[in-house]
Amino acid sequence: MAISKSDLEPTQNRYEDMGERYEGGETNDGHHIDPVLERRVRRKIDYRLVPLVMGLYLVSFLDRSNIGNAETAGMSKDLGFDDEHYQWLLTIFYIPYILFEWAALMWKAVPPHVWACCCVLVWGLASTLQAAAFNWSGLMACRFFLAMAEAGYGPGVPYLLSFFYKRHELGIRCGIFLSAAPLATTFAGALAYGITSGHPAHIANWRLLFIVEGIPSVFLAVLAFTYMPDSADTAKFLTEEEKDVAKMRAIQQTGSEGASRIGHVNFKDVFLSLQDFKTWLPPLMYFSCNVSFSSLPVFLPTILQNMGFTAINAQGLSAPPYFLSFLMCIVTTWIADKTRQRGLMIIGLSLVAGVGYVLLATCRSVGVRYFGVFLAAAGVFPAISNLLPWTINNQGSDSKRGAGIALLNIVGQCGPLLGTRVFPAGDAPYYVKGMGICAGFMFFNALLALGLRTYLAWENRRFERSDEAERQAGTDPKLGSVGIENEGYGFRNFL
Repeated sequence: MAISKSDLEPTQNRYEDMGERYEGGETNDGHHIDPVLERRVRRKIDYRLVPLVMGLYLVSFLDRSNIGNAETAGMSKDLGFDDEHYQWLLTIFYIPYILFEWAALMWKAVPPHVWACCCVLVWGLASTLQAAAFNWSGLMACRFFLAMAEAGYGPGVPYLLSFFYKRHELGIRCGIFLSAAPLATTFAGALAYGITSGHPAHIANWRLLFIVEGIPSVFLAVLAFTYMPDSADTAKFLTEEEKDVAKMRAIQQTGSEGASRIGHVNFKDVFLSLQDFKTWLPPLMYFSCNVSFSSLPVFLPTILQNMGFTAINAQGLSAPPYFLSFLMCIVTTWIADKTRQRGLMIIGLSLVAGVGYVLLATCRSVGVRYFGVFLAAAGVFPAISNLLPWTINNQGSDSKRGAGIALLNIVGQCGPLLGTRVFPAGDAPYYVKGMGICAGFMFFNALLALGLRTYLAWENRRFERSDEAERQAGTDPKLGSVGIENEGYGFRNFL
């Protein structure tokens, strides 16, 4: 992963510079970090942690979304249930996914390598056991446990990354992790087609699909247990000198070493976070994004078919918009990290997506509507990729960050309950109502982002007045024991 010179700076803006950097390279707690060593530590974490969490998320996304491909391969016909029962197989996933979003805090309460292993193992077994289902009830049970396990993993990974990276380093890593969703969608249809296109005499194609896509997750659970680091300063792939650097980075962040941040939750901080206005706006934004995020992968092939393309061509034509979205997730989070302007990025992306849905709702030309698909995909997924790190960036302790990301997901994951219901077959071929609803929510998301950014700017001015009072009182910020990311001296919200 390319690291620019600005990555070597342990601060997020000019205000943090006042709090963290002094002559001689000392931080606000008197520690000095060699920039060359720090870059090497960060790069090693990049090579070990980011591909691991991204790969696991990609597999989880395949495991949750292959139900549609199984249905195409004859699942409901073999088991003897109708379309209403199939719709419940889609809906049941979101119920435990919402109920267990609080499990994001488990990344702090339980050693990450243990928690990751448990989540991956459970969803791998649940996904694979769908192949053994002999009725609708068995599939419902498997889908329930699949969602429960995935709720404990994916939504909390940005929180996990905050234990390893500073605030201005977090966005691009979250972007790479979350880009696994559109990347998986890019080739999921082709993969499923390849698995189910044969005609083995001894097993149904849809059962084979669940086996082939589920078993790898079971084996990956062992990989997660073996290679997932619990904290940077205890990581086996770092030398002792590098571990010392990791400890100093953690002290810069929170005032304590990385290993001591795992194994407990400060419930006082959790409740303080829930009393903060800025904790509640991101969940509403995530809800808005998820209305569109959840509906696009499910209904895009159908939408393309109604433009006049064959089913196979529709699957193929859905790949380019998702690949663009994959690239945009990475590029936009990188830009937001460098400019410290996540709010403006989310506003821009939401407007782009909104315009895309307007084109889909109002235009009849196939070319224009397909262009609208590109705009929608390039706006929705990257907006979420920027929203999750923005939430974590502006919470003032590990427990507050955990509470913020848990609330974000509990409220936000209710969006798919609406998003998967706004494209009824009777609205074909243009689905004007569904497109209009998605457009409205994306424009609403832009408005919410503007409101949150305005509030954060006001709060930054309040932080500046507090820091100025400390300076006037003759307080030496270097003697402070509170890390800058725990609302210590120099803390500012990301705008």
